[in-house]
Amino acid sequence: EVQLQASGGGLVQAGGSLRLSCAASGFHFEDYTVGWFRQAPGKDREPVSLISMIDFSTYYADSVDGRFTISTDSARNTVYLQMNNLEPEDTAVYYCAADRYKWLNNYAEYDYWGQGTLVTVSS
Repeated sequence: EVQLQASGGGLVQAGGSLRLSCAASGFHFEDYTVGWFRQAPGKDREPVSLISMIDFSTYYADSVDGRFTISTDSARNTVYLQMNNLEPEDTAVYYCAADRYKWLNNYAEYDYWGQGTLVTVSS
């Protein structure tokens, strides 16, 4: 069974840090794009950061560029999102997702999604 598990969310004060983890079971990440997406209250789901597990190219949304870093472990079965200098606007449910072929186009149709982890940033 293919599963993704997102973890690491919590409640932090503005300026604090969190590290999110996305662990895969039932398949391998090595040929996939893996992405972090978030959905804030009343807003559409949006891409935050993506990484290609083929060539390790990355994407960051303008709103997080310079504050967040996406990375993977040597076994390519876990992807991390290090979030620094968190702002109240970062409050959202964060989801990890994986797809064999997609990048930014049609990201709502990524093949595999985790259940999400809640990040709340207080002011």
